[in-house]
Amino acid sequence: MTDDDGEWGTKLLRLPAVRNMTALVLEVDPWDRSATIAVPYPTYFHLATAADVRAWQGKARAAERRWLFSFAGAARPGSNRTVRAEIFQQCGASSRCGMFRCAKASECESESSPGAVMRLFESSSFCLQPRGDTATRRSTFDAVLAGCIPVFFHPDSAYTQYTAHLPPDPASWSVLITHADVTDRNVSIEETLARIPPETVRSMREEVIRLIPRVVYADPRSARVDFKDTFDIAVEAVLDRVAKRRRGDVVDVEGH
Repeated sequence: MTDDDGEWGTKLLRLPAVRNMTALVLEVDPWDRSATIAVPYPTYFHLATAADVRAWQGKARAAERRWLFSFAGAARPGSNRTVRAEIFQQCGASSRCGMFRCAKASECESESSPGAVMRLFESSSFCLQPRGDTATRRSTFDAVLAGCIPVFFHPDSAYTQYTAHLPPDPASWSVLITHADVTDRNVSIEETLARIPPETVRSMREEVIRLIPRVVYADPRSARVDFKDTFDIAVEAVLDRVAKRRRGDVVDVEGH
């Protein structure tokens, strides 16, 4: 989003008339977050009550994790020296990796796929989340709902995005393997994840499961939503930003 009409996207939020607005978006501009707040991608799954949340969290805790790690996604054309290409290669060569491979990205998001993807994530300890067309992926939040620990390859895939919804300590609920280490073939994803002690994995998974109500949108058809969901947290973040501006606090490009 720039003033250059030749670039992709829209400059709506840079127009003077809306410059002081705060927009809720799925992915913020990493260079200027002062007018936007990132919110988790909506998934196919919605909960209606706090009892539903507790029941789902119990299901996630009890799930049998047969795969050490898994990936759901489509290949990208072009160089084979990309994180995604390495994931396909390393996962395909491992007996501890589950894969849901789509011919194209839209197939992974079709109405016939969510059940299969969720079953894969529910049976995995770690879920790989490489960048796609942009830095973030809806699959990240499918993984959280399944109690699967996300594995990122770039900080902008989550840590610098969903600051209102996710814990401040990324290591408490996720793993970061730098994309350069993967593309330069300096690391084995399987060996990196297998080295994490079982008690640490259990602690991380519990933190992921605690995140579930924070990243799920409550069922809009329910008249008795009694838990704080993604939207509630986003509204609180907007109100907090408005309060800061009224006090004269400067909201910097990081959105703080």
